[in-house]
Amino acid sequence: MTTNAGADRISRTSVGFTQQDHSGDAMEVVKKIFNPEFRNRLNAIIQFKPLDIETIHNVVDKFLVELQAQLDDKKVYVDVDESARKWLVQHGYDKIMGARPMERLIQEKIKQPLAEELLFGKLAHGGHVIISMENDKLHIEIETAELEKTP
Repeated sequence: MTTNAGADRISRTSVGFTQQDHSGDAMEVVKKIFNPEFRNRLNAIIQFKPLDIETIHNVVDKFLVELQAQLDDKKVYVDVDESARKWLVQHGYDKIMGARPMERLIQEKIKQPLAEELLFGKLAHGGHVIISMENDKLHIEIETAELEKTP
């Protein structure tokens, strides 16, 4: 099980001239949220540090690989350029929430528009999708697959 309980406490700034250690503050929040019986069943409680930028890029790549795997059977191939990947890194990661918003962002900005095209549009018979940035927004370009002509 993972939780972000207390994550906001760890990242808060110190007051005054000395740097304060807020790592124990998160544990106090965990104690308030979860009852002793539940905490007693846990083998360990590990506090994670915020993800570094390289790890966030890996998370984006992981979600895009999963998306491609879902589209393989439908003969749809997705290319996401570097500017779009950087946009996903910037908008899909939150220092407190981690990479959890990434999945929702990809669902909203990529999967939902593609689902419409898969069911009723240009991708019904496969195709190629190019995702890039245009005017500070994700731009999805669709190239339809050529239908085989039967004699």
